Amino acid sequence: MKKLKYLYLVLVFGLLVCSVVPVKAQCAMCAATVESSSKNGSSKANGLNNGIMYLLGAPYLAVAVVAYVWYKKYRRKDVDLNMRGEKLNLN
Repeated sequence: MKKLKYLYLVLVFGLLVCSVVPVKAQCAMCAATVESSSKNGSSKANGLNNGIMYLLGAPYLAVAVVAYVWYKKYRRKDVDLNMRGEKLNLN
């Protein structure tokens, strides 16, 4: 059953990767401005790309910081548990 789940997961992921469709994620005005300015030798396209990369990286950085703080705060310490030696009935 576990192998079937992995096979299903790989199949779905493979279909998602194979069905990539190029999209235009900019508004028409931004795309036209960047295209015309890059033809004229302006560096607006580089600035736009750097801004996109900055906006892309900010959420990942925030999640990484929260994960690091959570890990440092809640990681297991070497605590001696004084448990009884007898078996516990959990029913």
